[in-house]
Amino acid sequence: MLERFPVSVPLPRGKEEERMAYIYLPDNYEDDPEKRYPVLYMFDGHNVFLDEDATYGKSWGMLEYMDSTQTELIIAAVECNHSPDNGRLKEYSPYTFRDPYFGQITGRGRSTMDWFVNVFKHDVDENYRTLPDREHTFIAGSSMGGLMSLFALLEYNHVFSRAAALSPSLWTSPDKLIRLIRRASLDPNTVLYMDYGSEEFENHTNMRREFGKIVTEILDRGIYLDCRIVPGGTHTEASWEMQIPFFMNTLFY
Repeated sequence: MLERFPVSVPLPRGKEEERMAYIYLPDNYEDDPEKRYPVLYMFDGHNVFLDEDATYGKSWGMLEYMDSTQTELIIAAVECNHSPDNGRLKEYSPYTFRDPYFGQITGRGRSTMDWFVNVFKHDVDENYRTLPDREHTFIAGSSMGGLMSLFALLEYNHVFSRAAALSPSLWTSPDKLIRLIRRASLDPNTVLYMDYGSEEFENHTNMRREFGKIVTEILDRGIYLDCRIVPGGTHTEASWEMQIPFFMNTLFY
């Protein structure tokens, strides 16, 4: 069962913008009014469930996967910033960075995560039968959303125990990300799924090397890492849909 409703997301200078939130509830949610469920938070909510809402007309197909597998999990996702002024990049970047194509990007990822944790998660826990503790709270995303998922696992480790970062945009600020990995306060039971498509490495300079460096840093911190290079994998929702069984298995391992 999929619910959709508007939420107010904060913008700079005290403004707010209405976005669509998506809540997936397991088929048996109404059967037992006492039962509670783990929650997976996801970025780019418009691309997660429905082709009709997806930016490029193709979603991840999470609705079909969840219904077919009867996975007992609540999924909570929020639409991204669609501003043509690189709104999504700014909202989903933990750090400010400069890129030859995009120019200067002022990262607001920390503010985004503060809203996710203190407002959105609070509302989900208030209105649905969740298991709100760290052990049962996960986060996932792709591309910039994958970067944010990795950032959330590291910086908000007291909230999220497991994350899935598909094709994470590590190219934006690799050095700052490595410093975060080294200093992050981590629970010993921290789990990460991270992948990258084999066809994506040429999209950014030295991406294969940067990916390897960050994987090494993650392993050095003792994070339980499930890392994959996806054969033929591309930077598309269709490719990420094919990875759902892999990262869901890691989240529930």
